[in-house]
Amino acid sequence: MARNTPVRHDPAELGELERELLSIVWRIGSVTAEQVREELRRPLKDSTVRTVLRRLEEKGYLAHSIDERTFVYRPAESRQRVAGRAVKRIVDWFCEGSVEALLIGMVDSKVLDHAELERLAARIAAAQKEGK
Repeated sequence: MARNTPVRHDPAELGELERELLSIVWRIGSVTAEQVREELRRPLKDSTVRTVLRRLEEKGYLAHSIDERTFVYRPAESRQRVAGRAVKRIVDWFCEGSVEALLIGMVDSKVLDHAELERLAARIAAAQKEGK
């Protein structure tokens, strides 16, 4: 399916309801609007859910297929890829492009501990070996 808008939508511009619906689709995988509505923590009209799903698709986060006249939505991008773009925005805004500054801030704020940093370093080293 062709997209009407760029795939590189800024995740920072997603609203609370968009993030909630996207999280449901990521968790379940393939869902109908009715399934999403049932998973929500708040009552919303079916038309509202469908509109938000359509907008997420237009922004490049979701794709759909049709099963007996029912739209079935699935992620067009992984949660990790979208999170990576969101973090890049934070790095650019607050750390002048320095991932090192972000990581130091995360350690200082106790978001990451020493053991998590070691696991990340090992994963990065393994990924670099695979890439060679």
